Amino acid sequence: MQYRDFGKTGAKVSPIGFGMMRLPLNADGSVNEDAAIKLLRGAIDGGLNYVDTAFNYHGGNSEKITGKALQDGYREKVYLATKAPAWMFKSGDDFDTILDKQLDRLKTDHIDMYMLHAMNAIAFEKKVMRYGVLERLIKAREDGKIKYIGFSFHDKLDVFKNICDSFDWDFCQIQLNYIDTEYQAGIEGLKYAASKGMAVSIMEPLRGGYLANVPEAVKKVFDETGKSPVEWGLDYLWNMPEVSVVLSGMGTPEQAEQNLRYAENSYIGMLDNGGLDVIKKAQDIFASYDTIPCTGCSYCLPCPKSVGIPYNFVVYNNYKTGGSFEAEKKRYNEWIPMFGQKASGCIGCRRCEEICPQHIKISERLKDVAAVFES
Repeated sequence: MQYRDFGKTGAKVSPIGFGMMRLPLNADGSVNEDAAIKLLRGAIDGGLNYVDTAFNYHGGNSEKITGKALQDGYREKVYLATKAPAWMFKSGDDFDTILDKQLDRLKTDHIDMYMLHAMNAIAFEKKVMRYGVLERLIKAREDGKIKYIGFSFHDKLDVFKNICDSFDWDFCQIQLNYIDTEYQAGIEGLKYAASKGMAVSIMEPLRGGYLANVPEAVKKVFDETGKSPVEWGLDYLWNMPEVSVVLSGMGTPEQAEQNLRYAENSYIGMLDNGGLDVIKKAQDIFASYDTIPCTGCSYCLPCPKSVGIPYNFVVYNNYKTGGSFEAEKKRYNEWIPMFGQKASGCIGCRRCEEICPQHIKISERLKDVAAVFES
């Protein structure tokens, strides 16, 4: 495994990081704890040394499972990253209370990479600045509770730059993949952060699995190269010197083994002009589709009316990217009700839109879904 520089920190991290948001599940939707622990430990044994979780993932169980998995000597083998839910802060004291709770959940005396979660203009101004959270981050570092300070981000590029300029950050975490190059921070934000010495961690490299199961036209482009859509998606990011680590939510041993194998073959500048041409062909095909930019993160759930929002969007996107209308309509009528109401159940309350990291106008797009499959 060739490890990469984590910005100005001096840390060396594996090209692939384990994202603890999409863990193996039991039939009832709860996390299969034993499988998750075995999966994470297997990835660490394979050379992965970066683990990313958050206070709210899986209702708080993600941090607890991570803490259990990192016992028996595994904690010393990794850089541990987690996030503070700034939207929950009602005072500066909440920062300290939550951090202490995270340390307890994670069964550790310090967190290596600590982030303010899902920063945007409002959260940064109304929560971070109002409650003196930056000063509390510095104090927590002085006390040895955290080592490196960063933030994850979901907003516009100018907001990203303003936050980068507001503090001497060690790192940041942004959404980036080959079809979101100008979305949120984008490529320009990646380069801007790196120019300040910040490490950059990448989330949604495959857009919640969307770029793993690509439309047939895109798959054909990739098949001609002998490399899978997943490998192309990851290689696109590893090619760039500004990328420190790429996070992947892994649900099976096969996915972990595959990602580790791809990571072992990665290096900066790995895509020659021919490789970039392949990516460009895929980008052009995706640009021709009318799809909804949902990553399946499920932050929008639960819906007050139990609408299965991300599941509705999956069916719509499948149809819009070349799927059979009859097959997707059948899924709309038979599959979606397993997870919640169909799109027509939306009452337009827009609560989901306030917390959607992708800033999707969910209520409007659900109308589009209903118009396609219920007209």
